[in-house]
Amino acid sequence: GFKHVVYDAVSSSEALDAYQAVYGERALADYDFAKADVIVAVGADFLGDWQGGGFDSGYAINRIPKNGKMSKHIQIESNMSLSGANADKRIPLTVTQQKYAVVKIYNYITGSSVSVPAVDKAYEEAVNSAAKQLKDAGARGVFVTGLDDVNAQLLAIAINNALASQAFNPAVARYVRKGDAKAVAQLVADMKAGSVHTLIMNNVNPVYTLPNGNEFAEALKKVKLSVSFTLREDETAIKVNVAAATPHYLEAWGDVSVAKGYYAITQPTIRPFFDTKQFQDALLSWSGNAQQYDDYLKAVAPSFYTGKTWNQLVHDGVTVSDVAPVATATAANYAGAAATLAGAKAAGGLELVLYTKTGLGDGQQANNPWLQEFPDPITRTSWDNYITVSKADAEAMGLENWNVANGGLNGSVVTVEVNGVKLEKVPVIIQPGQAKGTAGLALGYGRAEGMKKEMKVGVNAYVLYTGFNSFQSAKLTKELGEHEFACVQLQKTLMGRGDIVKEATLKDFNSKDVADWNVMPQVSYDHKEVPAASIDLWESFDRTTGHHFNLSIDLNACTGCGACVIACHAENNVPVVGKSEIRRSRDMHWLRIDRYYSSEATFAGDVEKKDSANGLLNSVETFNAMEDPSDNPQVVFQPVMCQHCNHAPCETVCPVAATSHGRQGQNHMAYNRCVGTRYCANNCPYKVRRFNWFLYNKNSDFDFNMNDDMGRMVLNPDVVVRSRGVMEKCSFCIQATQAVILDAKRSGKVVSKDAFNDACACSAACSSGAMVFGDVNNAEDPIARLKEDDRAYHLLDHIGTKPNVFYHVKVRNT
Repeated sequence: GFKHVVYDAVSSSEALDAYQAVYGERALADYDFAKADVIVAVGADFLGDWQGGGFDSGYAINRIPKNGKMSKHIQIESNMSLSGANADKRIPLTVTQQKYAVVKIYNYITGSSVSVPAVDKAYEEAVNSAAKQLKDAGARGVFVTGLDDVNAQLLAIAINNALASQAFNPAVARYVRKGDAKAVAQLVADMKAGSVHTLIMNNVNPVYTLPNGNEFAEALKKVKLSVSFTLREDETAIKVNVAAATPHYLEAWGDVSVAKGYYAITQPTIRPFFDTKQFQDALLSWSGNAQQYDDYLKAVAPSFYTGKTWNQLVHDGVTVSDVAPVATATAANYAGAAATLAGAKAAGGLELVLYTKTGLGDGQQANNPWLQEFPDPITRTSWDNYITVSKADAEAMGLENWNVANGGLNGSVVTVEVNGVKLEKVPVIIQPGQAKGTAGLALGYGRAEGMKKEMKVGVNAYVLYTGFNSFQSAKLTKELGEHEFACVQLQKTLMGRGDIVKEATLKDFNSKDVADWNVMPQVSYDHKEVPAASIDLWESFDRTTGHHFNLSIDLNACTGCGACVIACHAENNVPVVGKSEIRRSRDMHWLRIDRYYSSEATFAGDVEKKDSANGLLNSVETFNAMEDPSDNPQVVFQPVMCQHCNHAPCETVCPVAATSHGRQGQNHMAYNRCVGTRYCANNCPYKVRRFNWFLYNKNSDFDFNMNDDMGRMVLNPDVVVRSRGVMEKCSFCIQATQAVILDAKRSGKVVSKDAFNDACACSAACSSGAMVFGDVNNAEDPIARLKEDDRAYHLLDHIGTKPNVFYHVKVRNT
């Protein structure tokens, strides 16, 4: 007899238990946020990787105002998350208070009367308001929670069923997480007891990711045969009897069912580099089956789908069952779950919330330099994890962040203790929006094996992940010393500059003239005020013939996830420079996502405060105060890349004509002409040009992906790798747009309307649809319609650069 134990490094075991209790299957419910008018989330970062992620595209559909309507999003949480940053209303609460909030919402929606401890008046009003709006929305409302508590997850199911929520779809069971925390605990107990003879592991690293990883490593010594199928010599591989090299998933066949009714085939895209053996091939050999896995897969796959041939399935990649799945709910003790949840007691100390960063996730890809250098969307810090605390708690404990002479960010360090386990020298970030009495710490860092030296950063927070529960009671103790961060954005607020990120309330958007909420800048011309866009400093190019490329960025749809940043790196061979260079403001990202906090409760309040300043002393005092974010600020994300200005200031100052304008709207860079004066960077008002201070490829001082043969295989052969002393920037992926044009010419066809959008890396990677790239001279291209939208505006329009990138006013449903 054998046992098959499944575990997820970041567990959803409690949600799986709740779904199984109600629907009889170990899975997760699916959610379609496009069908929700009101979203209430408690401790669930569904725009991150909550329950496997993938919800952002549906969410963004209803966030763009159409016919005067858009969804309302209320977020209740401790850490400032991507979901909280995008919410219309954010309520920072401790984890214990969140549990009470779930019960209060359950009472309001279902008419129950479970007694809940009182907190304070502001809390009561905020939670009751959220519950009322959710109930008023009825079937167009949805409730989600990320609390690692089976009772909270049961109440989430009860609330959505009571609403008859259209966005809640338990029938399409999601299989992206299947782990069982109880089974893992039993496995470790059996290993310690010496009752496990053979342990075979595939694509897991329990010595690193289990909270009791050291205990697991000791228990391995009592297992007679331990085998790990792994891609690298990680923490588990060095402890087992046999470490079996397995191919990368892009080198292997496979099949997957991510949700009920869905079946997909994965096929290799490249021959295996090394002498590896796929885990499935090993299983076939051990079972006496002489077939290769691809032949076996071809033989058994038809039992999972109908209506297609094997070749058609491989071509399509996925098939969906014609029979709609059904989920039948059974009776569950919701009242008992509510009573248990309402009885939660706050433990002493801070409530620690363990989470995963948008870029690095659970740490499987910690050896990927792109992800290490990717700035966290919230803190804008890379190459580190850290403990986040509120300003009030930081002041009480004497914790600080400060800027040093070279522009770097430094901070205090603490010892974090959870259940007797200590993490020392953990750096501190003072995080606006962090609920008082709570702290946050990212998982996925602190890897020690199978990593280059430069990648061994951060602390391993998994040791604090007791019981696979992301909420723990922690004690923080300040230590001597300080930590150096690699933070790419030190300016946290807009200080009332409402022309950079334009905003409007949904009420104003519907009731006022566009000139009132999308104010176009005016300039003086011939002693008269005229629209800035009507004035040309130079003779304009003829932009009416041929292709002319524009990029649209909708601030309502942009969640700040950063997929565009990584896509740009991959497509355009953007170098990784490392933590030390990032601290010197020498990052090479062609595309950055600026994150701004409000210094008042809202950005509108910032504008009012700025306008109210008068006199020298009052203005200085006001603007100094506006540099500090609010304790619970509004947040906005703004992607910024080269704006490809039709009147580009960089082009006029280059002494060697290395940068010039193209007929298709791009601002070109001729790398072999550039002599590195950096005049163009000085003259760029958007600060989007990057200078190669060093040679970043084939240089042992920058031992990342460009310093070895394997790493250089990810380089795009269509894009030149730049040298030291050369300026570089966004090119609108000219190599890809030209390929589209040439392909159309060869085939004798007109370029299809979406072809250019799919060619540009950032817009192709944007799952929320916030970025749309295309040809404005093609009336059928979506970009042509977007450019004429009432919400469209240009960044720094008053300086007359005439950008080919435009933004859409952010509308808030407050």
